[in-house]
Amino acid sequence: MPPPPAHAPARLGVAEWLRIPRPAAAPGIWRLGHRERPDREPELVPGRQLVTGAFVAYLSGWLLWSLLWNGYLEGGWIFVDEWWLLPMLWLVPSDWRNPDSPDFEAYIGALYLWYAVVLALFAVGFGRVGNWREVWQRYGVPVWPLFVLLPGVWREMPRTLTWLTWVSNLYYVLLAAALVAALGRAGTWPPVRRRFGTGGAQAPAPPPPVPPGADPAEWPELRDAGLAEAAARLAEATRQGALGDVDYARIQRAWQGVRARPDRLAAFTDTVRTRGAAACGHPSGLRDLPVRTATHDLVTGQVLIGTTADHPRNPYARRTTGVALEPGVLGTSLLAVGPAGSGKTVRLVRPVVEALCLQSLANRAAVVAVTAQSAALGPDGAFDVVVSVGRRESTHDLDLYGGADDPDEAARMLADALVGDLVVDSRRAATALAQLIGPFLAAYGRFPGVPELRELLGGAPDALAALRAAVAGDSAQLRELDARQRQADRGDDVGTLLAERITFLDRPAFAGFFRTESESRHGEGGDRPKFSLRAIEHPLRVRVDLPERGHAEASRIVSRLLLAQFTEAALARRDRSLFACLVLDDATHTVTGDSVRALQRLRSANAGVLLALRSLEDVPEALREPLLGSVGCRMAFAGIAPWDGGRFAEAWGTEWVQTRDVTNRQIIADEPLTKALHFMRRLVTGRAATAEAVTVREVERQRWSASDLAHAVPPGHAVLSLTHVRGEHVPPLLVDLRS
Repeated sequence: MPPPPAHAPARLGVAEWLRIPRPAAAPGIWRLGHRERPDREPELVPGRQLVTGAFVAYLSGWLLWSLLWNGYLEGGWIFVDEWWLLPMLWLVPSDWRNPDSPDFEAYIGALYLWYAVVLALFAVGFGRVGNWREVWQRYGVPVWPLFVLLPGVWREMPRTLTWLTWVSNLYYVLLAAALVAALGRAGTWPPVRRRFGTGGAQAPAPPPPVPPGADPAEWPELRDAGLAEAAARLAEATRQGALGDVDYARIQRAWQGVRARPDRLAAFTDTVRTRGAAACGHPSGLRDLPVRTATHDLVTGQVLIGTTADHPRNPYARRTTGVALEPGVLGTSLLAVGPAGSGKTVRLVRPVVEALCLQSLANRAAVVAVTAQSAALGPDGAFDVVVSVGRRESTHDLDLYGGADDPDEAARMLADALVGDLVVDSRRAATALAQLIGPFLAAYGRFPGVPELRELLGGAPDALAALRAAVAGDSAQLRELDARQRQADRGDDVGTLLAERITFLDRPAFAGFFRTESESRHGEGGDRPKFSLRAIEHPLRVRVDLPERGHAEASRIVSRLLLAQFTEAALARRDRSLFACLVLDDATHTVTGDSVRALQRLRSANAGVLLALRSLEDVPEALREPLLGSVGCRMAFAGIAPWDGGRFAEAWGTEWVQTRDVTNRQIIADEPLTKALHFMRRLVTGRAATAEAVTVREVERQRWSASDLAHAVPPGHAVLSLTHVRGEHVPPLLVDLRS
């Protein structure tokens, strides 16, 4: 049985992690523990007005207390002396007021207790009038100034009341604590305490109590279905920590399959009873990744990539909220553009690949990550298949034809890879390839290898004669070869170009790497299996390493080949319940016209593509706008060029905003006194007396202009817009990828 995972999610036990609420939210919001923010920013009182009002309220309270304490509000126009002491006098027996009475000290204590009650009422009342609570929240000034009146009261207390002396000392302690709190807030002590007192990490807030019968750690859905024994087994594993977040997601996925196909109920119950937390395992037998570098929530399938910046450009309701990606968002495909060093790989591609690998271990997704050999997206142990193109230590070869059995389909994918970045009609190239691949398949029962295909495209007489002899009895295949021969005699034949492009793959470094089935059984390295993109029907984790340093053009051909094969395989899947994603860490010269058209159809196939580019200049000019229109998620990193920003600005469109135009005009005075006042004002302020006129209107402006995208995005940030497969849109947001 595989070992349990070595780490728990969110630094909590799995049971506590499951109990954290995940409310429904807009696409891209990190739902784990999310709390809704108001739609509009509350109107704050100006600082000068706030402090002035608080000080005036304090002076008013002090004045009223002084008048009461010194007896200015008693007698004369007040018919009852000490009227503000009547509630206390009604509650205290009259015999206690006699100084010779043994209860006189109790009377004095009750009297000063009443003073404290009145002062507390003054503090609350005048504190609310002066809005001292907001003063404390904004500036860290506590609501204690009214209590500075108390020392005068305590000094006049009889010294014989020792217990009241203790009350006086307690007051001074509270006053000192209030001063420490104010100075600590003004001096930003809380961050210092969090850094040095809790090891630099803020302790997570305890989850709210879960209603009885709805605790996800107790697996209520299994209990409701009558599987009490299985639910008890899993609940015990959850409490003991033997069940991880991947285990929970994997078993939940299996239970969804049981609900869709009830005939699997007996097998599900048996495997849970015998294997517990390791039930319904991944084909690899693993239950977690060797290393995690991002924050994940496998209940919702999200990965946290940053935080919405507290910036005026962002809606107030989205500021400081977490930004996350999930299969529902990646299903519309994502295009990320940013210069080298802007953080595309570290802050976007690697977290997404890591999240999809975890989803694959939960039997929910299949991921194919394509990257350079020097920029691995994770350790080899995090993947089931690692294809190192052009390296002997590669564990798998790559199927040149993507597992296709139809020569026209194979020719279409190969043509898109060979000439997709050139101004060439890919349909002519696909036809030329099909005219050779079809007869070769009919003659030998397999597709041609790279050297054989190069000879046929180059018009080698011996190769063509041997192929014609092999299909001599098949008139249909002979017609294909005759048509290819007629096209080869033309001056604009595309076969010559195809032969030149496939030469990049017919190099000694790739010898035997693109072998067909027959060659694999007899040639060097014949024991290595072939990987085909048709395998994305299974929860696989695949990484393809490209030799970009020595074979840049070959790497681009392989990237285009993988993109064409992925879109073809994703659309041809019978079971689309598994999310499939292709991640291209560098999509330079990879996008073709056919791939752009295929991206729009992947949404309905529960599949998506993540494309990372240094610049839109790496895409043919005719495909830049169609590419931005075909993907649902767009991401512009800091430092992009203005011309790239202009493309994004056009894609994001405009919005109505409210503008304020302020006009100042000089006031011309006619009266001598007014002229003198204006002259004195000008001497003091250095400016003439003016009158201000404000005009408010609504105008239509770009959400993000090309200049703002090129110069106003801080380092470590990106502007991100999202679209869910359900059709929900999120306008472009400024995201801090470092938090």
